[in-house]
Amino acid sequence: MKLDTRAMRHLTSEDWRVLTAVEMGSKNHELVPTPLIEKIARLRGGASGVHKSIATLAKAGLIARMKEARYDGYRLTYGGLDYLAMHTHAARGHVYSVGGSRVGVGKESDIMVVADSSGQKRILKMHRLGRVSFRTVKANRDYLKNRQSASWMYLSRLAAVREFSFMQALHAEGFPVPEPIAQSRHTIVMSLIDAPPLRQIASVPDPAALYADLIALLLRLAKHGLIHGDYNEFNILLREDKEDPTDEESKITLTPILIDFPQMISMDHPNAEMYFDRDVACIKRFFERRFHFVSETPGPFFKDAKKTVGKDGATRLDAVSEASGFTKKMAKDLEAAIREQEANKDDDPEESDEEEDEDDEEDGSDDGSEAVDQGPLVIGVKVLETQEGLKNLSVSDET
Repeated sequence: MKLDTRAMRHLTSEDWRVLTAVEMGSKNHELVPTPLIEKIARLRGGASGVHKSIATLAKAGLIARMKEARYDGYRLTYGGLDYLAMHTHAARGHVYSVGGSRVGVGKESDIMVVADSSGQKRILKMHRLGRVSFRTVKANRDYLKNRQSASWMYLSRLAAVREFSFMQALHAEGFPVPEPIAQSRHTIVMSLIDAPPLRQIASVPDPAALYADLIALLLRLAKHGLIHGDYNEFNILLREDKEDPTDEESKITLTPILIDFPQMISMDHPNAEMYFDRDVACIKRFFERRFHFVSETPGPFFKDAKKTVGKDGATRLDAVSEASGFTKKMAKDLEAAIREQEANKDDDPEESDEEEDEDDEEDGSDDGSEAVDQGPLVIGVKVLETQEGLKNLSVSDET
């Protein structure tokens, strides 16, 4: 679903109260009854004011009725959740304008360029976890218990909270990651890294050196008690850094930047060895296929990396989420959902695409855009052009 902020400037404070009421009611209801919306919103105009706002929100695709519902009520759409998050970011000054197109699209998230009030460009990531996968999961899954009505909102929020927490911890330890700026609901605002993903790179001057840097970064994570869990060419940006930015002939160094952290796990996880080995295998396979480089050094191996955890004063970052309030139950729910979504994509990707299209149509959006992929590029070419013509947001003082 594509973010369209055109209706934001036309929403009144009453509309925001009603939209928030639908969100609150969604915690316990798949379809929020209209009387409950009226009770939570508590508008001065009473029922008539609520119905007027409901009509406005429904027309904008922020809430929707369910077909063949047994009672009168509404559900929050992804568009509505997007608006609530953007409203919060705008009120807090983290987002002032939004670009007209996405720079990254996936089943689990959308990536857009935004800007703050000073014009500083940033990245907005909107998690979409669960929208497709929950149509095929079994009802007895642990993470669905008592949450079948709001599972996609719950899990998308968990993914954002967990990623923001890890990004903060990694950034504080000096890891090459985007700077985390703000998090609201299922969204994260972070610094813009002007660099292409590794998958778009056709050649590099020294594949062996880059490979060594990536393996060293993987082992550095392990030393701090973490496994990325999805360490591949899609989640590694490659930034060009000049020793002297003012000199065109200055030597260029390639700096890997890590992104995408919701699936990170501890080195103490029961399946840690499997995920660690998978991360290593992904890098080895990509370098052999793309750069025709095969390391003569075997490994690295999990048992060796495990011995380094917490050594030399390294902070155990694997406990950071729980320390920030992310409980074991939340971690279990999120991990189960991520694995389920991965399995669904592998089993029948075409069917998932069709389901997502149907979902967008039901929400009242028409999104025909595709994932941004400019194909393999030769390093040295600037590929990420930040979006111009950013559209300003207009918000009230309420959050």
